[in-house]
Order: sequence, then C-alpha cells, then structure tokens
Amino acid sequence: MKAYVFPGQGAQFSGMGKDLYDNNDIAKELFNKANEILGFDITKIMFSGSDEELKQTKVTQPAIFLHSTILAACLGGDFQPDMVAGHSLGELSALVANKALSFEDGLRIVSKRALAMQVACEKEPSTMAAIIGLEDEVVENICNEVDGIVVAANYNCPGQLVISGAVPAVEKACELLTEAGARRALLLPVGGAFHSPLMESAREELSAVIDATEFKTPICPVYQNVTASAVSDPAEIKKNLVTQLTSPVRWTQTMHAMIADGASEVIEVGPGKVLQGLFKKVDRKFQTSSAEV
Repeated sequence: MKAYVFPGQGAQFSGMGKDLYDNNDIAKELFNKANEILGFDITKIMFSGSDEELKQTKVTQPAIFLHSTILAACLGGDFQPDMVAGHSLGELSALVANKALSFEDGLRIVSKRALAMQVACEKEPSTMAAIIGLEDEVVENICNEVDGIVVAANYNCPGQLVISGAVPAVEKACELLTEAGARRALLLPVGGAFHSPLMESAREELSAVIDATEFKTPICPVYQNVTASAVSDPAEIKKNLVTQLTSPVRWTQTMHAMIADGASEVIEVGPGKVLQGLFKKVDRKFQTSSAEV
C-alpha cells in the first residue's frame, strides 16, 4: 500500500517550486492563482528570495503548502494514495491532495493559520527545543515537573522529541533533560511555541475559518497529527485540524499506525526528505522516495 506524506515548516529552500513553474502548465496556473489569493508575489520569494525572507511564517507556511499541493496536482493519475498524512502544516497539504479540501480554501486556511500563529508568538517570549536520546515518557515526566508552560510538541521518531513552551520553562527543561542523559537538548531557531497551550489565540482564530469552510470526504483516509489514526469523516477532520494547533504532532505514532495498517511504501510530496528520514529511523529497510513529475 502506498502512503503519501507531506512535510511541515522547516523544509523550505530558495528556488523551491521553480522547476514546476517553468515546466508544467498546471503548476504555472496554480502558482499564479496563489499570488492572487494571497495578495503578494509569493512565487518571487519562493523562486529567488533569501533564506531570511523564506523564514517569515507568513511566507514559509504557504510556500511549503504550495510546493506540496501543486506537485501532487502535477502527478495527475500517478497520484494514487491508499493513505496520506502530513507533519503539522503538511496535514493541510495532505487534505488538499486527497480532495477533502479545495486548493483555494486550503491556501486561505494556511495563510490565516500562519498569521494567527505569528501573532500568538508575539504575545509571550516562547520557543521550542529538540531533545535527542531519551524515551518519550522521560521527557514528558520532566516537562511535567517544570514550573511554567513546557510540553511535548513533536514526537518525530523514536528518541527524538521536540518540546515547546515559555522560554524560561523550556530552558529549565533542557537543563534537567541533559542531566537525565539526553544526548542533545538544543533550542531551535523558531518564532514561538508551536503545538503548545500558548497557541490558544491562534486556535480560536483558525477554528472560525475552518468552521466556515466546506470539507468533503477524502479519496483515502488521512492519518491526523492529533489522533495518529485514520480519519475520513469531514467533521472529525475539521475538529482535529483545529485541535492540532495546541496539541502535539504524534508523528512517531502516525508512522507506526500507517505501517501497521499496511503501508509498504512512503512517497514524500514537497520540499526536502525529512519525513523519509524519520520513516527510516523506524525501519531502515522501509521503502521511501520523493514524488517527481
């Protein structure tokens, strides 16, 4: 069974999508439509912008979404998933690719999501940190001991968990986790505490937008970050998508669930190969590839 997976924030690079734009009429039409919907020339930033420009949340999230969804659209009849999943932002790319959501509505949601998260980040100094080399339960327990907000945010693969929260609490947790034997406890260069309670204001904003948007039954199940299980009901998809902003990305659990449900091949749709690498951490022999037009 084929599983198609869609990357999240951090996979961006200057030049992303330019080959698609130059060589495919479907891609060119969708990129131009995206510029109109967003009200600024995102293709110019994607194709030739600096790393700093691409790091702006209002650019990063739509850029990765566009690269992934347009690549999926260009695959045409070759895009035949038995299941899909996306890491954080990538969940929206997955929902557009599997026809639960239109391209236009997906882009509007991504744009609103990015701006709402940016505003939430500016309300309180907050950050994230990657913890390498400890069991998930150890990390969770230590976070629970720390005063202030710090929670497990991204379960990326066995032995790799990202924590998120207020700056002092994350720094204290890193100190305690290092003492507990973590190989690395590294603060990440991010704008704020994604997938934590500090994203509550963004969750409320996104909820209103998603409630007002039509979602359809997808062509195949989507394994959502919040549940790490297969979902096809549009109402449940919407609810989980909203909850995702203040809840952890259960990617480790998602990979195990997809494999348990019969996934034998994973195809990554979008920039980079991060998700392929995470599947290899679960099973070195697992078949992975990047989508190509």
